[in-house]
Amino acid sequence: MSLEQLLEAYGYPVLFVGTFLEGETPLLLASFLAHRGYLAFPMVVLVAFAGTFSADQFFFYLGHSRGRKYLSDHPRWQPKAARANALLERYGVSLVLGFRFLYGMRIATPFVVGMSDFSRTRFVFLNAIGGALWSLAIAALGYSLGGLLTLFLEDFRRYELPVVLLILLASAIAWLVYLRGRTGLR
Repeated sequence: MSLEQLLEAYGYPVLFVGTFLEGETPLLLASFLAHRGYLAFPMVVLVAFAGTFSADQFFFYLGHSRGRKYLSDHPRWQPKAARANALLERYGVSLVLGFRFLYGMRIATPFVVGMSDFSRTRFVFLNAIGGALWSLAIAALGYSLGGLLTLFLEDFRRYELPVVLLILLASAIAWLVYLRGRTGLR
């Protein structure tokens, strides 16, 4: 099975699972693949939105239905939950719109918001806006980085032989200097 066939069959489902579980890395990779023509950029954004939105709704409802018990059973989560709660009290709506952009807070925040008295309807609405902004921003970044990487690789191919020769020459000089110091020749 070729790369194109694998991506056609599994690219979007893997992206959905990746953005549900993790976030940026799968989306950046999928955006790069869209730049290379293996995936469609609008579908990448749409699937990433669906994955991140679904994950956040899941963790919101998990926090709403079992949050307190889960925290008492999993003390390792308590510091992140306390941080997310402090951020929620301080920033409210802004946090719900932008928590995806805060490293390490992607799961804890909707979980804690679910434990609070934050309206479910309001969370769905703000989660949709935040998820759309995040999906589009990260996908655009990945697509742009794909363009830069392609330019770099094309330039690198042009200078590949001289660069390899320079690396070999530098390695040979370093080896000779090492041998000279080891044998005591000065």
